[in-house]
Amino acid sequence: MPGSKDTATSPWKTAILAGMASYLDAAALVTSGIAIGGYYAGPLQLAAGTIGTLLGLQTLAFAVGALSGGRLGDRFGRRAVFTLSLVLYAVGVLLLMVAAAPALLYAGVIATGLAIGADLPVSLALVNEEAPTGKKGTMVVFSGMLWLAGIVVVLGLSSFMRVQGMLGGRILFAHLLVVAVAVLLLRLTLRESTEWTAARRAADARPTAASQTIEFSRVRDLFRPPTVYALLATGLYYATWNLGANTLGQFGTFLWTELAKGDVAQFSRLTLLGLPLGFLTGLVFMRVVDRPARHVWFAVGTALIVIAWSLPALLGPSKVTLVAVMLISGVGNSFAGESIYKIWSQELFPTLLRATAQGMTMAFTRGIAGLAALGTPALALGHAQLFFGLLLAMMLVAAFIGLVWVPRIPTAQRAEEPMALSAADAPGASRRSVA
Repeated sequence: MPGSKDTATSPWKTAILAGMASYLDAAALVTSGIAIGGYYAGPLQLAAGTIGTLLGLQTLAFAVGALSGGRLGDRFGRRAVFTLSLVLYAVGVLLLMVAAAPALLYAGVIATGLAIGADLPVSLALVNEEAPTGKKGTMVVFSGMLWLAGIVVVLGLSSFMRVQGMLGGRILFAHLLVVAVAVLLLRLTLRESTEWTAARRAADARPTAASQTIEFSRVRDLFRPPTVYALLATGLYYATWNLGANTLGQFGTFLWTELAKGDVAQFSRLTLLGLPLGFLTGLVFMRVVDRPARHVWFAVGTALIVIAWSLPALLGPSKVTLVAVMLISGVGNSFAGESIYKIWSQELFPTLLRATAQGMTMAFTRGIAGLAALGTPALALGHAQLFFGLLLAMMLVAAFIGLVWVPRIPTAQRAEEPMALSAADAPGASRRSVA
């Protein structure tokens, strides 16, 4: 039996070390964009098409990693998957760091994409499962704070290290390698999820034939009520909301320079100014996320996101409306968007399907974002207000899903409440609001 000291410190240790998946995810994506699209482009003679292909491959690899890693994490345990994925991550950034030709870049982006895709859903599940009752949402939201930290550190390094060319890119990737190795060594001290272990033993001990029992451990159970409703709702919410966030992340500089006629340095400074605001509002959400007040804060965040995207849609893109989108949606996203998606993904899915479901919805979201990115530059330049109108429509769809649909879905605990629940009776499980 662990002592009282271990009981008090272990959940936060787990939240930090497992949550570092979010730091490494954000840092890898931002570093790849800056290094491959900037520092390496000239010395390695990378054409625009090659740069786009490399960054696109990283996104696609993330989707594949999330699908496979999530399922493996539910089947064989959280600890094994997030350990192996971090080894692959370290290998990938090492290849990117020493790359002297495009071939190593291709290998590196595929390895890092697979690794962060596999790590993220499994690590989030572990954070939730090891958190004490009443603190689960707080610790999941904390992982979002680490995601912001990854962006800030990389942007800070690239802004102030005053090194250009290949050396600049190698320094950025060296930072990822050092952090990955340190986190890997520390993660070896973490235990397996006790909740997953108990659920796995219970599922393995139950007879597999004999009844119409929903065991909530097989992939096909995700596509039966009530879990199929949770899968559809979280996947569609995350994908529609993410179209706006991904547009700002991938094409913010493009929109600022081409539509608002600003300069890159100005946009970078504005982005850095907005990140501390997101950090502070994230701290606020951490304090309320495990309380009933969460529902009100989520509604406020959703309203802010809709208001933000309505400005360029109705008034047209300009420096004023684009800055407003960044700042207002940044505050709203602290209480809605990815933060609430991560929490729902823990609450709505049974233990042995939790990482699998997150892997599916993350892969779906990245795939939609990748497809949308193909037409973003042309549509934004040719039909700017239509472009922002479509993004506003997506925010309204996300708002409807989060405010109306999700509260009607039973939580995982309620859905599993009797474990021998008949398939025909499942939709009648008692319901509880989770918005």
